Amino acid sequence: MKKVIKIPSKIENLRKVEKIIDEISDDFHIGEDLYGNILIAALEAANNAIMHGNRLNEEKNVTISFSLEEKKLNVKVDDEGKGFDFENVPDPTAPENLENVNGRGIFLMEKLSDNIKFSRNGATVELEFNMK
Repeated sequence: MKKVIKIPSKIENLRKVEKIIDEISDDFHIGEDLYGNILIAALEAANNAIMHGNRLNEEKNVTISFSLEEKKLNVKVDDEGKGFDFENVPDPTAPENLENVNGRGIFLMEKLSDNIKFSRNGATVELEFNMK
């Protein structure tokens, strides 16, 4: 199974990503807990791509692909930005960062997925979820 969606960088397009996750969840009878993990992590990745990668430039797209192989769901999010230093992201649980409004997206993606990988200098993130 493979599904791909390409969306202009507008926050309201996150609804389209949620719709595909709902369809995949229904098609493959994904349980509530795993559904929540996939939904939050994938939306965080797509939101980061729209906001930070493409900087809300509606001329730039975000491509999200979903593939299911060998009981693993892979969610890949590509933006058209320059990337970022994903190895030096501040820890949102550090005392000096606890009151920051932003900065929890990558932390959430790491905690909710079974594996996370950045490539293309951070312009691509891949999330892997073990299907139980």
